[in-house]
Amino acid sequence: MNLPPLAILLVFQCLGEGAAQLLGLPVPGPVIGMLLLLIAFLSSPRLAQLMEPTSWGILQHLSLLFVPAGVGVIAAAGQLKGDLPAIVVALVVSTVLAIAVGALVTNAAMKRFTSARQARSDEESH
Repeated sequence: MNLPPLAILLVFQCLGEGAAQLLGLPVPGPVIGMLLLLIAFLSSPRLAQLMEPTSWGILQHLSLLFVPAGVGVIAAAGQLKGDLPAIVVALVVSTVLAIAVGALVTNAAMKRFTSARQARSDEESH
């Protein structure tokens, strides 16, 4: 992983956090940052190419990001007992939605990257 792509990710996360705080939006800052990053990718395919290797590296170790959340849930298990049914429903619904949205975004990104690579290889062959 290279440092500049990681710095770009952090900059977009900070931009999202700043936008959420300044505008009082009910959407988490990292989500806004990801939307801003998506807009940047769509407007600059070169930026997407720069970020691609680092993004794949992060995705390969994505499960490590769930460790702090799991530790937090276990640490607060006593406080969560009264709200367990609501928590289970929220977890199931949010997991299904996250998987569906992730699949749709990944599918769209893969199509875009594949067509961009195909266009580059066609240009190089001519």
